[in-house]
Amino acid sequence: MAAIAPDYLTALLAPYTATDPSTTRPFVTLTFAQSLDGKIAGAGGKQLALSGKESMVMTHWLRTLHDAILVGSGTALNDDPQLNTRHLPPLPPDSPPYPAPRPIILDTRLRLPSSCKLLKNYANGKGTGRRPWVVSCAPRSQDAEWDARRQALERAGARVLLLPSDDESGRIQALLSLLCAEGIRSLMVEGGAQIISAFFDVATECVDTVLITTAPLIVGAKGVGFEVPGENGAFRVAETRLVGRDSVVALVAAPPAEAQ
Repeated sequence: MAAIAPDYLTALLAPYTATDPSTTRPFVTLTFAQSLDGKIAGAGGKQLALSGKESMVMTHWLRTLHDAILVGSGTALNDDPQLNTRHLPPLPPDSPPYPAPRPIILDTRLRLPSSCKLLKNYANGKGTGRRPWVVSCAPRSQDAEWDARRQALERAGARVLLLPSDDESGRIQALLSLLCAEGIRSLMVEGGAQIISAFFDVATECVDTVLITTAPLIVGAKGVGFEVPGENGAFRVAETRLVGRDSVVALVAAPPAEAQ
């Protein structure tokens, strides 16, 4: 089914689709939408409808090409996302469903409510969402409130995975190693700003492809944004195209010989 995704997406990811048993992390695609002035959210992290219809559909096609999709706890709390493929064209009767990525929330304090859409979609059993995984850190000492939140999430259907430590310095690498051990071979990271910045901090080690969708909108100085790192030639532009009203730029990790 993944083969029916647009050719430019399958071609972009083709170099990374071969399974390498020696790998210690998933292939990582980082994707986000921004305004013309480089903002990905409104004041205080407020969700903005930046992507046009066509680029939203593109994003959902991209989801079918990955084993899992990751957002941070801030996005999960602010946006209550579904992380499924609901915007793709309807399938003919009796057709198998579109491949759906595993929803993963990086939520070190277990703030995700058990009433969120991810868990409701999984619980309804109608194929609108896979079982979400919540990646957290065990408290350093006994914490009855943390235990209660974990139990509530697990009762609602979530699987809670624990990082080996709560050390922020190596958190992204530890997360990717954990997901690889759980069989995740390709990961799509959708944000928001905090988790995208965390991945960009270790981009040369952990990010293979970046897709940036720019919408013809101005958000203003109070919006939330960040700078895409461009030091040392770690990424090169692989493709640019118009998708509906939006422009999409694809960056890929440069081979070590090209990076300075």
